[in-house]
Amino acid sequence: MSELTIFSAPKPFTNPHINIIQRNAIQSWTLLGPQVQVLLVGSEDGLAEVAAEFNVPLLQEVERNESGTPLVSSIFQLARQASQSPLLAYVNADVLLLPDFVQAALQVAGQLQRFLIIGQRWDLDVRTRLDFSDGWQQRLLQELQQRGRLHLPAGSDYFIFPRALFADMPKFAIGRAGWDNWMIYHARCQRWPVVDGTPSINVIHQDHDYSHLPGGRPHYEMPESRVNEALAGGSANLYMVLDSDHQLIQGKVRRPRWTWLRALRRMETRLTPPDGSRKGWRWQLARQARRLRRRLTGSLN
Repeated sequence: MSELTIFSAPKPFTNPHINIIQRNAIQSWTLLGPQVQVLLVGSEDGLAEVAAEFNVPLLQEVERNESGTPLVSSIFQLARQASQSPLLAYVNADVLLLPDFVQAALQVAGQLQRFLIIGQRWDLDVRTRLDFSDGWQQRLLQELQQRGRLHLPAGSDYFIFPRALFADMPKFAIGRAGWDNWMIYHARCQRWPVVDGTPSINVIHQDHDYSHLPGGRPHYEMPESRVNEALAGGSANLYMVLDSDHQLIQGKVRRPRWTWLRALRRMETRLTPPDGSRKGWRWQLARQARRLRRRLTGSLN
């Protein structure tokens, strides 16, 4: 039995660049060794052929919303039903993984019973199919050191957790903003340790534009993202990597290192009115903390 099941709901493979980077990502997962099972979810164009090419099980009976977008809750349920692994990991389908991903998951599982692992990604411009011959991991790390860029702590591209967790989720639309932030918020509310894996995991996101989405608009500008935000309980519940309360450093789960960004984010979340109101001294102070944090990072989140 595998120790970790990686599952994902890829985009359609019709866009040439999306086709390349998703194939790269999925192939990297299949090379992580016998401890890892890979599952793909959905019936998007080209997905069945890719699943057959890499000999990966495909779960097609996913529930969708009125716009035809797969629901996160259904994706997670299908993966849980199809796997016996003690650990599950949802990973965006444009993300390359290395063995440190599996190692980190097992290290945290050896120290905690309930947890969520998240982290910042590294961005890398990839335009062609990768060469996965011997030594590919070392070559990729060298390229990452030369051209990679650490992404701001606002987005989350992977979630590692014990299989019993997140069994009951709102009907979020996948590929839209909000649901990933809710994952962090929900874990904190349940008092599950949220572990920032950034110091220990090289998660590599392959750059892409938004031409595959309607109108070429970023996902956070789409109406379904507003629905996701409402399902999450409002903008006050949209947490990020800075809201983690632990870090994985040299194999040990520890309290996070103090930084100005973490301090500002903590002030922001504690002062933000839970009812979403935009008035009063608490909201004014929270807004000032948010503005300063954004100025320090250049982030819009």
